[in-house]
Amino acid sequence: MQASLVDIAFEEPPFSLLDERLRQRLAEGVDLHYFEALAQPLVPGAVGEAVYIIHKGEVAELAADSALPDAATLDKAQREGLDAWVSLRIGHYTAGDLFGALTLLNGHCRTRFVCEQETLCYQLPAQLFLSLCDECPAFGEYFQHSLSDKARLLAAQRDTRQGASRDQAGFMLARVMDCMRPPLKLAASASIEQGVKAMQTAGADSLIITVEGRQGVVTRTDLLNALVIQGLAANHPLASLGSFALVAVTAEEYLFQALVQMTRHRVARVVVKERLTPDAAVVGVIELTDVLGFFSNRSQLVSLEIERASDMAALEQASARLPEMVRALAMQGVHMRHAMALLSALNGRLIERTFAMLVEEEHRASSCLMLMGSEGRGEQILKTDQDNGLIIADGHQWPENEDTLQRFSDALAGLGYPPCPGNIMVSNPEWVATESRWRGKIARWCAGRDGEALMNLAIVFDARASGGNEALVDSLRGHLVRHATRDELLLSHFARPALHFSTPLTLFGSLRSPRHGIDIKKGGIFPIVHGVRTMALERGVMATGTFARLEALVSDGRIEASDSADLAEALSLFAELRLRQQLRHLEEDEHGAAAGGASDSRRDGQDKTTAAREAGSRNLIITQSLSSLERDLLRDALSRVKDFKQRLSHRYHLEY
Repeated sequence: MQASLVDIAFEEPPFSLLDERLRQRLAEGVDLHYFEALAQPLVPGAVGEAVYIIHKGEVAELAADSALPDAATLDKAQREGLDAWVSLRIGHYTAGDLFGALTLLNGHCRTRFVCEQETLCYQLPAQLFLSLCDECPAFGEYFQHSLSDKARLLAAQRDTRQGASRDQAGFMLARVMDCMRPPLKLAASASIEQGVKAMQTAGADSLIITVEGRQGVVTRTDLLNALVIQGLAANHPLASLGSFALVAVTAEEYLFQALVQMTRHRVARVVVKERLTPDAAVVGVIELTDVLGFFSNRSQLVSLEIERASDMAALEQASARLPEMVRALAMQGVHMRHAMALLSALNGRLIERTFAMLVEEEHRASSCLMLMGSEGRGEQILKTDQDNGLIIADGHQWPENEDTLQRFSDALAGLGYPPCPGNIMVSNPEWVATESRWRGKIARWCAGRDGEALMNLAIVFDARASGGNEALVDSLRGHLVRHATRDELLLSHFARPALHFSTPLTLFGSLRSPRHGIDIKKGGIFPIVHGVRTMALERGVMATGTFARLEALVSDGRIEASDSADLAEALSLFAELRLRQQLRHLEEDEHGAAAGGASDSRRDGQDKTTAAREAGSRNLIITQSLSSLERDLLRDALSRVKDFKQRLSHRYHLEY
């Protein structure tokens, strides 16, 4: 067949792994082969004569002993989506998909392939396929790749496709090493005068000193304050002026991760270290001005707008830009873990600034706002419902707090964070209490072990501070851990919700493909998040994010590094697929609003069932809309979830 007539997606894995010469050989070596409906290209025990690439049609992979459907049943299944037939599939292949490779690599076929309709395939002879594997090992290895490997291939594929848009958004791709300044290092015994002159010569705003093995930073502002406000002499040594609580990143991290750290810690610079350990050498410095120099459009100025906001109107303007930033991150293919970190920092800072504007300083100093749910874990992408609480220090008097906190909840709603359907927010007095009362609640929930109590424990365990006295949240979570860590029966009850939702795979491991879509939150995200949360509670891990908890559990020896990597990759994939669905809904909402949308009376009359159904649809992934590689990744990721749930069941005795 002429190469020019072959319609194979060479830009997608695994064919993208071949060089131009090998792609040409493949194109010249294939033939078109026609199969009737119910034909079996491969049967159990066959050694295989070719690899098949579907041009048109659909092929099901079945277990070796599966009964074949008759033509009438198959026709009805295709028209009505009968679960009885669909559930028999181990795999499902459509246009662009490849099957039969493992048959050749393993030496024989272990399953049965059946054409669900008339199917036209490119037939790649076995000898040619095996020679391609020999000449390009990466091509052969692809068919036995791990989930992490395939995810990297998908990312590389998107990098290639989105090269033009990425070039226009250099900030999102820039690494810290691309713009970090070399560190200006001086002896701690050097004088203020020497420090000023050194900064002037180097054009730097800070310098690094070392005191008793600890590295610290002295800024231009520190020197000015020392001379003017403190009245220190010009020959005073620098040692006492350093700040040793350094915020650090590594040179390989994305530049926007440096912005995350600056936003979260409210600093204007971070140091760059060889590795993130206390004794690692400082190899560079990133100033806020360096980061801002890489901004390419206003959607990336949200952090600056939040910090400069002087009133709620300005905060609302900054908040309105977050969806635009989310779209930019999604379009540019930034890894979900990094995108979550950046957006969580921005959302957290937005909420914290709102709290500071509406709550007087005397009350903020003796209380702490808790962010919970996905925002507490730092895994929020688009804005979600309010999910917060407040701890008030014992003995602090704040009689008018209900009015203030109601205004705060109303302000968050104005920023685009709708009220929590479960009323878990500070406008509900049940989620506002003193330290002592919160400890009492924890004790009652641990003793109660009913569904609501366990949910509340999970909510508080995910909490992170956002404004006020952060030590109050740390103390409360520590109290929870001390109550729960050694209580095996409580942990068993706590873990059980991870098994509440079935994994959307058939008995034989293929994707379920209901017409309305797979609920990726219930079937994929929640089991990982809650299972890891349970293990973290058991081991007393104080990190709140799922990714950080996985890393801590690896260090603790509670989970294997390879399993942790697979779960992290699966969670990132689920979050990405879910985000794409949510962005589609957001665009539809915006288009509807632009066109006039529904009338106010119609929206006001919409019942809760319809609203819940619409909210749920944002979590539904239509598998038929995914590419072959994405379906393969999703199947692998859900298999990891299924295995993880089995391990949870065994560890916490959930089978009884």
